[in-house]
Amino acid sequence: MNISYIDLREQPKLKDTAAQWFHSKWGVPKEAYLECMDNYLAGGTEYGWYLCLEGEKIVGGLGVIENDFHDRKDLTPNVCAVYTEEAYRCRGIAGELLNKVVLELKKKGITPVYLVTDHTGFYERYGWEFLCMVQGDGEPDMTRMYIHR
Repeated sequence: MNISYIDLREQPKLKDTAAQWFHSKWGVPKEAYLECMDNYLAGGTEYGWYLCLEGEKIVGGLGVIENDFHDRKDLTPNVCAVYTEEAYRCRGIAGELLNKVVLELKKKGITPVYLVTDHTGFYERYGWEFLCMVQGDGEPDMTRMYIHR
């Protein structure tokens, strides 16, 4: 299995494919992903996009954005859109991506990092700590906010 982990800046030609892939997983408009990716690729932000590839195929990914659709605008930046294809789960792909993004952001002086999730027990394995509950935009229930220091 030829697995590699990249920052989108290493292979910017994958931008459209990546935006479509994230859209297919989360239902957020492709244009929203493209806007964030374009800003990152142009150097307008250091909040990036990271992919796990098997050959040329995207099998996992995540991004970093200002705010992942919640009411705590002070808790920034946020890891978002964490996803691993079902056939590739339980192989450490999401953990590798999470570790890569935290390390890259720390090198850029960006720490701590936050994320919202309904999962319990998963992110803790990679050094994330439960911080508080936040209100998701348009969501009836509160959701869990994690921090990586």
